[in-house]
Amino acid sequence: MSQNVFYEEEGSFKVGSVLADNETSLQVEAPHGKRSKVKAGNVLFRFDGGGLAEFMGEAQKLAAGIDVDFLWQCCGEAEFAFEALAKEYFGRAPASLESAALLIRLHGAPMYFYKKGRGRYKAAPADALKAALASVERKRREAEQRASYVAQLAAFRLPPEFAPLRGRLLYAPEKASPEWKALEEACEKLKLTPAKLFERCGALPSSHDYHLERFLFEHFPHGTGFPELAPPAVPADLPVAAVEAFSIDDVTTTEIDDAFSVTRLANGNLSIGIHIAAPALGMQPGSAIDACARARLSTVYFPGRKITMLPESAIAAFTLAEGRQPPALSLYVEVAPDLAVVSNATRVERVPVSGNLRHYALEEVFNEETLAAGKIEHRYAGELASLWRFASRLGQMRRQQETELEPRPEYSFYVEDERVRIVRRRRGTPIDRIVSELMIFVNGAWGRELAQSGAAAIYRVQSGGKVRMSTVPAGHEGLGVESYAWASSPLRRYTDLVNQRQILALARGDAPAYAPGSEALLVAMRDFEAAYEAYGEFQRAMERYWCLRWLIQEDRQRVTAAVIRDNLARLDAAPLVVRVPSMPPLGAGAPVELAVSEIDLLELTLRCEFRRPEPTTAAAG
Repeated sequence: MSQNVFYEEEGSFKVGSVLADNETSLQVEAPHGKRSKVKAGNVLFRFDGGGLAEFMGEAQKLAAGIDVDFLWQCCGEAEFAFEALAKEYFGRAPASLESAALLIRLHGAPMYFYKKGRGRYKAAPADALKAALASVERKRREAEQRASYVAQLAAFRLPPEFAPLRGRLLYAPEKASPEWKALEEACEKLKLTPAKLFERCGALPSSHDYHLERFLFEHFPHGTGFPELAPPAVPADLPVAAVEAFSIDDVTTTEIDDAFSVTRLANGNLSIGIHIAAPALGMQPGSAIDACARARLSTVYFPGRKITMLPESAIAAFTLAEGRQPPALSLYVEVAPDLAVVSNATRVERVPVSGNLRHYALEEVFNEETLAAGKIEHRYAGELASLWRFASRLGQMRRQQETELEPRPEYSFYVEDERVRIVRRRRGTPIDRIVSELMIFVNGAWGRELAQSGAAAIYRVQSGGKVRMSTVPAGHEGLGVESYAWASSPLRRYTDLVNQRQILALARGDAPAYAPGSEALLVAMRDFEAAYEAYGEFQRAMERYWCLRWLIQEDRQRVTAAVIRDNLARLDAAPLVVRVPSMPPLGAGAPVELAVSEIDLLELTLRCEFRRPEPTTAAAG
């Protein structure tokens, strides 16, 4: 009769017939015929007999009938050899099949028995076993719950437990949570993204809110409201300027930061006033209202809405609204008849604002044609003409062309009752040139003054084509100025508010709020850059969203576009750049007609197919 061995190899038990015994190793043959070399130290016991083909199956059946909990109670706390436990458990010397069954049972219950060596074990402590069993039970329940979640999601029903977790699951999931694991499994099974699956379950209020909530979840986790704050104090002892100022803004603008005035002086020169709202007069660094502005760093703009940097009470106190005399930081520029700048002077004052002009109405009477004809029919006709001449001179001084050959269009979005209007307007119009040139001038003049005084400030610099923020004054190559400090939008940008505090201190002869090398200034600058980029990216994403909504709304299945390069094209009727894989090689600017399909408002994608090299219809605005 052949001798057999029961041995352990690579963490599992095996059985075989001994072909050769070399003391330290054995040559064995497995029941299926494979021969192998086994170390003698791995043999747990030897036995005689045949029927090895059925031995392991019978041993596993016998092991399944052994009560592991009873076995754990029988073995005591000391380390033991399996042979001793087998003899005690079976009440006699065990048969080979019984020894194998007991080993299989001990080895298969690592929570109950810790392996201490070949054929030796030790019972787990009661507390450790209780914790391990609780963990197993918890995992079992989680597996059942996860399976239930997956089944509900696969049937496009949102589990009730998912509703309060929607934002986290969609935007910042905890990858170890059972809800996320179930969602991930269901998405894989259905070949859908989490957002698409939530949509199919009817759990997304709208595609618009999906994008908005993603942004708010990251940047406004506590909501967009402001705490209860007392309105900022507005200085009452400021002199009132002897001017009539007016602003030029889009119709949706409520944070009116800048206004202009033109006054003829006795010497025949003009005094051009650039008036900037002065919230720094009522918002001290470290105050509660300053903390709100510091946390937001900028107003967030996107079609149909905005999230202001300052609470409404602060905006109302300092905005340059028509019919009021709000406090302002003014730069007066004395301009000679030949448009040469004679002098600059900064004043802190109240400015009477007699008009808030809006682009849509002003452009009808103040444009290239009315300027060329000398017929500007407007209450501020003389002032606008003077500002235009001065702005044109400023552009020439900065070595920029007076007009663009083909000004790139700009677009304004107006959303009302879930419908969007996209209004196209040319860039570089007289209105644009006036506002942009005077803002460049005032920011450049104050930037130069801050740099020359050695006061700490935040500058906008450009070198080698790269624009960045810096606390060290340097030139801005693109604008052609030697020092440029954003200071013209203090109601909307925190950097401008910071710089305004420094300019006010210089104008009044006070100690600046921020000293050179100020850590607060450096941190505010870095935080602003990060926030400004994130807010801009969100604005671009939402403009793309509303462009896609507009295509659906207007049922635009065919659109005209201009080639940018390769297979990229820009639509004529909306600020949307699309990739057109089927477009043949065409020169930049070439007009094309495209077919539009497969618009996805969650992924912000669409499919465009090339149709012909020339448009067949005029672009709509």
